[in-house]
Amino acid sequence: MNFKTIPAHIAVIMDGNGRWAENQGKKRTDGHREGAKAIDRLLDVALNYKINTVSLYAFSTENWKRPITEIQTIFGLLVEFIETRLDDIHKKGIRIHHSGSRKKLSKTVLSKIDTAVELTKKNKNLHANFCLNYGGQEEILSSFDRVLAHRKLKKEPLDRPISSKEFQKYLYTSALPPVDLLIRTAGEQRISNFLLWQSAYAEIFFTNTLWPDFNQKSLEEALMFFETRKRKFGGLL
Repeated sequence: MNFKTIPAHIAVIMDGNGRWAENQGKKRTDGHREGAKAIDRLLDVALNYKINTVSLYAFSTENWKRPITEIQTIFGLLVEFIETRLDDIHKKGIRIHHSGSRKKLSKTVLSKIDTAVELTKKNKNLHANFCLNYGGQEEILSSFDRVLAHRKLKKEPLDRPISSKEFQKYLYTSALPPVDLLIRTAGEQRISNFLLWQSAYAEIFFTNTLWPDFNQKSLEEALMFFETRKRKFGGLL
């Protein structure tokens, strides 16, 4: 399928793993495992359409409220995903990026993330941004704190207004373009504290498709929606 306009940065709230499992009469862990397969499909389609960046909401700062067994499963699948797919991801020229706080993450998880980031740091075909232990509000507060800490270190005025450019330097996504298209699966219609700053002018596409069922056709439907939008960024066409 041909598109005249391709978003540079697609962000995805991957919702519906649990409901998919329940519909199939399976365990929630099975839903998360199928969700990992959907990530593979998405990255391949993104490569095909030459999308620059894909951000994936893998685990939010609020997800720590879930049962410990489910949390352990999610992180276990993350480690497994990196161990089994990293070589293939690297060969495809995909660069791994991590957005989120390193606090509360285990040494094993951090080691796997750091290995993936280091190995793929020179790849240019696609930037895959895994938002893990991520919260948009926490990120904004952290960025302000880091701006002030830098000014204090450099003995610069703390009361000088902070510009957008200065602020964005301290976001987890400072090396990434702003979000053009935000996709949420499974029928929910909220952004759930995801990339709040980066999605200021994002087009938002909601689909009833559960994340484990998300495929090439699903992404193409979102791209078709994006192509119909007239993006004014607060101005007039």
